[in-house]
Amino acid sequence: MHNKKVLVFLAKAFETMEFCVFIDVLGWARVDYGHDIFVDTCGFTDKVISTFNVPIIVDKTIEEINVDEYDALAIPGGFGEFGFYEEAYDERFLELIKEFNAKGKIIASVCSGAFPLGKSGVLKNRKATTYHLKNGYYQKQLKEFGVNVVNEPIVVDDNIITSYCPETAPNVAFELLKMLTSEEEMVLIKKAMGF
Repeated sequence: MHNKKVLVFLAKAFETMEFCVFIDVLGWARVDYGHDIFVDTCGFTDKVISTFNVPIIVDKTIEEINVDEYDALAIPGGFGEFGFYEEAYDERFLELIKEFNAKGKIIASVCSGAFPLGKSGVLKNRKATTYHLKNGYYQKQLKEFGVNVVNEPIVVDDNIITSYCPETAPNVAFELLKMLTSEEEMVLIKKAMGF
């Protein structure tokens, strides 16, 4: 059983609640359940400021990433008002997404984290979802990338997981854990965490 590595990409103005679930769920799997799953955080700069102004020092910057070293990419969403799309739509990030997808690796996103996936083209003619409130405004926007939008909390289309609001974040992390381990292991760890 080889080590598994997950890259969590933090664009400026990411939401902390949508980010920390990946660290914690995969951390429990590693520390308490012996799964060799390691997480690297990544951004365009060494320090990334979240939506509500919490700074995170990342492990790696985008130019240091070799996709072949990773089994999955996780993308928390963020707020447009604080500049999320300035980095989420950066060509270098869109290229990274395309490479993860081309190599058949898992991509897990929460809420507006689906937008860079849409913009990169990897969701074209595929099922996905994104933030569902505000009269479906964001889901309509996601459709413009040629996405078959499904108004469900979590949508899995082959290697890609998308979800519709912050509340879904832990379950996206559990879905990712299931893909990296097994249904049985995921259920065990989910129960241990009180979900």
